[in-house]
Amino acid sequence: MHKGFTLWFTGMSGAGKSTISEIVFERLRQAGAKVELLDGDIVRTHLSKGLGFSKEDRDTNVRRIGFVSELLTRNGVIALVAAISPYRSVREEVRANIGAFVEVYVHCPIEVLAERDVKGLYKKALAGEIASFTGVSDPYEPPANPEVTIDSSTEKIEESVEKVWRKLTEMGYIGL
Repeated sequence: MHKGFTLWFTGMSGAGKSTISEIVFERLRQAGAKVELLDGDIVRTHLSKGLGFSKEDRDTNVRRIGFVSELLTRNGVIALVAAISPYRSVREEVRANIGAFVEVYVHCPIEVLAERDVKGLYKKALAGEIASFTGVSDPYEPPANPEVTIDSSTEKIEESVEKVWRKLTEMGYIGL
């Protein structure tokens, strides 16, 4: 058995939050853990449908994800969250509500994000064609003290996963 906790991946669009969290999720599942993955894109489609991208709507989205994560954590499930969650104060609020919370900051320079972006959204945002784009025309506030920092522009995915796994082991959340 394991205790529930929330593993929250934050970072800008395209930084690698979903990719890394999916691998950690599978690894936990294969080890027999009760685990759920709340991906920001999927949550927006189902739990937060109808919300826009104003600060208020983004905060509401993060609070909703936090609420579900808190329920899962309290009931012994590991909740993995992969969501931009751009505002530090709301992430800190969610952390305080959940308690058993591990924050992973997936950092990547905007130039690399623009290169990776197959949809061309960063180029459009940088050209002023998209309003309220996180990290370009809308703020992204990096965590002040994340438990794990990943630089997806220099680290291989496997290295990032191992870094998260080591921290969870160090913190006593997993002993798998």
